[in-house]
Formats: sequence, C-alpha cells, structure tokens
Amino acid sequence: MSTPARKRLVRDFKRLQSDPPTGISGAPTESNIMLWHAVMFGPEDTPWEGGTFKLTLQFTEEYPNKAPTVKFVTKMFHPNIYADGSICLDILQNQWSPIYDVAAVLTSIQSLLCDPNPNSPANSEAATLFRDSVREYNKRVQLVVENSWME
Repeated sequence: MSTPARKRLVRDFKRLQSDPPTGISGAPTESNIMLWHAVMFGPEDTPWEGGTFKLTLQFTEEYPNKAPTVKFVTKMFHPNIYADGSICLDILQNQWSPIYDVAAVLTSIQSLLCDPNPNSPANSEAATLFRDSVREYNKRVQLVVENSWME
C-alpha cells in the first residue's frame, strides 16, 4: 500500500542517497519503510570527532505532517539527549514542519551534538558540566566517542 507518508519516505531516501549530508547516512529497514536506521559521524574539529553514532527513526502515516520519533541507539552523554536515547530538539517537538526531510532531521541532530542547549536539559548532569566545566564535559564526550567504536 502506497500512502502519502510512504511516498514521501521513498523520496527522502532517494535524496539522502543522491546528496548525502557530510557524515550522515540512513536507510529504511528492509521490511519496513516506516522504520529507519541511521549512522552519524562526529563532526571534525569537535569533541565528537571520530565517533560513530547509531540512531533509529520511527515514522507514522502522519509523516511529513508529524515528526518522526528519533532515538540514539548509541549510549550518549549530552545535555539534550535523555538516558533512553530520545532527543530534546525543537524541530522534533513544537517546531516541526513538513518541509523537513530525513536529511534535515539528521543534520539538525548532528549540529545539536556540537551546539547543545543547556537551558533545556534532557540530561541535567551533562548540562551542568557543559555550563560549569567544558573541559570535564569534553572528557566525558571523549569516552562516548571511544565507546561508540565498540558497539
């Protein structure tokens, strides 16, 4: 059955394949176009450099009018990422728009890694460290990066 959501996801996938953003890849699972797996590399010249982070994106038939549910599978330490991998990001909540496609969502999440919002913390420990001791925060991020190689 080809619904508007599924047609849009096919288009998003083709765009992601033909013009992938730097350090990002993603694809639907073999048996379900509504469930995607993505991999994001930590941006160069940031504490996240060298990391390989896995995510899942779950879409509903309301896509693109409703944002996907995006979670990190990789264990993260970040002010805007909950312990279960859920992401606190405006475009995934109250600022969602149908103009966003999968590439835009993943690019926004990649930028969030380097530019956290400690004023809207999902992880208060990470937010406090980021605000009070960037050096200690970056050490914790380095552990996340190193652990991402083993997952």
